[in-house]
Amino acid sequence: MPRGKGVPFLELITPHIELEQELMDAVKGVLRSGVFVGGRVLEQFESEFAEFCGAKYCVGVSSGTDALRFALIAAGIGRGDVVVTVPNTFVATIEAILQVGATPAFVDIDPQTFNMSVDALREYLQEQSGRSVKAIIPVHLYGQMCDMDPIMTLAQQYDLMVLEDACQAHGAEYFSAKSGRWLKAGSIGKAAAFSFYPGKNLGACGEAGAVTTNDPELAQRVRIIRDHGQNKKYHHLIEGYNGRLDALQAAILRIKLPHLKQWNEKRRNVAEIYKVEPGDLSPLRCPPGKTR
Repeated sequence: MPRGKGVPFLELITPHIELEQELMDAVKGVLRSGVFVGGRVLEQFESEFAEFCGAKYCVGVSSGTDALRFALIAAGIGRGDVVVTVPNTFVATIEAILQVGATPAFVDIDPQTFNMSVDALREYLQEQSGRSVKAIIPVHLYGQMCDMDPIMTLAQQYDLMVLEDACQAHGAEYFSAKSGRWLKAGSIGKAAAFSFYPGKNLGACGEAGAVTTNDPELAQRVRIIRDHGQNKKYHHLIEGYNGRLDALQAAILRIKLPHLKQWNEKRRNVAEIYKVEPGDLSPLRCPPGKTR
């Protein structure tokens, strides 16, 4: 293949051209409403994305990094706590842990899946002593979910909470032998963080993120944290952040969400080609694809 003539690593133009009229109509709707922060469009997206993930609640925030940070704060993780995760992740996973005052502890990845090694996690938890381990952040990487059944079992055994980093797993599913069914990323742990950075398979036209959870109290705490610590206008309960998802991005994400399942399927089909027909890419090693 001639140099410079291959498949582009990232192509953000075509999907927007294909959906251009719908996207423009959605943007016009927000412009004409005059509601740019919060409002009905945001609430609609939160409801739709929660349903898509199989979670009860979704709280839109300004980025995936804020989603991680706010989920940790809302879960009560802070100074002196240890959070176990993997080094094979984007830096935001670690930033969020450090920004809440906690300490990251690393366990190795499984060389087959490139995700958190259950054996390494088990060994770490068995050997750690005197350290205040409070949470595990398994990172679902490149659309492939971690082996969540044994991770959840270990978390229960050691009384730890699990916060999923699902920033690269929108729509990914994991077959839980424990539950006897497929479970979506964002529906298994205490909470999960998603990023809608433009390069994601569900990308905004700017920065955006979300926290999903089945815990109504945690969801409400994230809503308060993202909005300067207030539960109603000018009534500030705690020190919070300005981390809201704006209505324009929510409107754009609402248009894209119904297409995500089909987009994911196309990506899986392309991935299968790399597995079956590597051609000149013979050193290429793909994950086994235990999730979907």
